[in-house]
Amino acid sequence: MLAPDSFKESLSAQAAVEAMADGIERINSKDQDEARPKIKVDRCPISDGGEGFLDTMLAATGGRRVVSQVTGPLGQPIEAAWGLIHNDTTAVIEMAQAAGLELVSLSQRDPTRTTTHGVGELIVNAMDRGVESILLGLGGSATNDGGTGMAQALGYRFVDQAGNLMREPLCGGRLDQIKTIHLEGAHPGLARCFIHTACDVDNPLFGPRGAAVVYGPQKGATPEQVQQLDAGLKHLAGLLERTFGRQSGHALRGAGAAGGMGAGVVSFCRADLTPGIGLVLDFVEIDERLKSCDLCLTGEGRLDEQSFAGKAVLQVAEAAKLCGGVPTIALVGSVSEDARSGLKGELIACHEIGAGLPLEEAKRRAAELLANHTEIVVRDWLAQRGA
Repeated sequence: MLAPDSFKESLSAQAAVEAMADGIERINSKDQDEARPKIKVDRCPISDGGEGFLDTMLAATGGRRVVSQVTGPLGQPIEAAWGLIHNDTTAVIEMAQAAGLELVSLSQRDPTRTTTHGVGELIVNAMDRGVESILLGLGGSATNDGGTGMAQALGYRFVDQAGNLMREPLCGGRLDQIKTIHLEGAHPGLARCFIHTACDVDNPLFGPRGAAVVYGPQKGATPEQVQQLDAGLKHLAGLLERTFGRQSGHALRGAGAAGGMGAGVVSFCRADLTPGIGLVLDFVEIDERLKSCDLCLTGEGRLDEQSFAGKAVLQVAEAAKLCGGVPTIALVGSVSEDARSGLKGELIACHEIGAGLPLEEAKRRAAELLANHTEIVVRDWLAQRGA
């Protein structure tokens, strides 16, 4: 089985699967004269809720893709894809399609200016079609607005300290300007449509492990902006508590996911937060598919300490171990020292495909490197088995 997650800013999960499959096809074509039967491949791209969530869910369910024009992370009009599954009764929305980091050029990355407004517009589009439920994948965002931009698109109204209605899409740098949140006008679909949120982290909304401090720098925030964003999220937490009371999600595990979107969807949408990889693995029926596998290859862009908090690679490996002890090998772009020293027993090996290469070159050559290492790893595994 080939079950990789995406390699951030390099390969989608689908592209990673195809690169791995290319490596195995080399073995099949080069060894075609040998008695050993050809290696059969089960392509099973996965996602923990971030990039690739939509494609993975559509592939697993035979759903259909829809494209809508929405507001991009910097307020510009963009086209964003989403999906319909289960006879159009369930929508699949990947936050990164409307507010993803890859939609913002390196020179423009600034989470004080980015908004989740387009994500809210996708939710509205889905509810207007009468869906009964929505699967919302968090992750890969360029934002740090606590879901307030999304809430505006859903009809919530925000009033600033001077008593003025805040009409422009809210962004991370304006959270401290909000004085009150008005619930009237919220989309009526929120009362009948349940939103399941795939969330791959357990960070709180603010503080040392909060959205701004941990993820803000990855989105282009300077140290000064990180402090500003963290203060804004703390201010938002107080507003959510006063507005929603016990419904406020700012204290929940995962509230800081996707720039505070975790807290936002719980508060504004009455959503739940579910470990993203668990939701996806259930949908792709990985347990059943692993029963017929001799080897599982997984992977992602970077294996680090976050990988031990429910990330895709180790969740796949754990599932394989529980399904008759299928051996699992990880092929990753890079491995942190903490991760290397703390690798769990579910993996029989972990290979760093970009070892010794500059980061940008490794990203550019990701498909080639992944195919090459897949061929090497599978040949070694076959040799060890005497095949």
